[in-house]
Amino acid sequence: MSRTYKATGINLKTQALGESDKIVTILTREFGLIRAVAPGARKHNSSLGGRSEMFVVNELLIAKGRSLDKITQAQTLKTYPGLAKDLGKLAASQYLAEIVLCQALSEQPQEELYEILNEHLSRLETLPKTEVYSILAYLVHAVFHLLALAGLTPQVQVCCLTQRPITPDFTDPNWQVGFSIAAGGTVCLENWERSRKEGEGETRRHRNSSFPQLLNHSTTSSLSKPAYQTVVVHRQEIPVISCRLGATELAMLQHLSQPEIMQMDAAKDYGWLSVEQILRQYTQYHLGRPIRSATLIDSYFAANHDATI
Repeated sequence: MSRTYKATGINLKTQALGESDKIVTILTREFGLIRAVAPGARKHNSSLGGRSEMFVVNELLIAKGRSLDKITQAQTLKTYPGLAKDLGKLAASQYLAEIVLCQALSEQPQEELYEILNEHLSRLETLPKTEVYSILAYLVHAVFHLLALAGLTPQVQVCCLTQRPITPDFTDPNWQVGFSIAAGGTVCLENWERSRKEGEGETRRHRNSSFPQLLNHSTTSSLSKPAYQTVVVHRQEIPVISCRLGATELAMLQHLSQPEIMQMDAAKDYGWLSVEQILRQYTQYHLGRPIRSATLIDSYFAANHDATI
């Protein structure tokens, strides 16, 4: 007889199975990610129909199976109907779900990840429809929070090269700082340029001195040292600058780790588009895969940006 277990989880992904079933990928508090069959969920009168939809939180009774577990009972605890009514909110929610699917572990408790996801979905849902660009602000805050939980927070307070604090200069309209995805965060452009030039000069000097140097055969026998020497040079790798940020964009990134980010006037600030792009590239690099829902974000905000001009 198959063993059953209880779990509380939120649906993050669904796919059709057979004529009327669904396979649901669920983030649970107790067991992390699980994949289970919702039998008959695609039938119009199924009790599991609505309970197997995206972003529905259920208390589940699940039967262990040989290949896939099966949901035998589901009691809905929470839904997010407001997400499906707004394309921007829905796209942002799917964006977060993709990241969580990559981060979550199976067969291990994931309570903190579960709570963080639900917290940010709740914030997104309660946003007023008029605050279109606030969706981006809330999205990047959630992404930053998820990266922090995974130990992948980008370094935005100090320079990756020198570990010295970086403070945005709002008095200079041309002030910029570099951001290196591979290095893991912000890079002072002055230090980066100095290191790059020093590295190029060092490479030229050692290249000129690394040609074979013939030894004096009058003092060296044919059975002793070889007639040349090789110079091996080790130097610090100069990080590639992925993009350059202005003072406003850096300030936004630096404030993402603070709760008061939600008090900023995000609805009128188009800088969130740039910040989202930076975090998206950084997240995709560390996840090793693209965030597919990001194309919906691009389309949605491109249309809204054109509408406001």
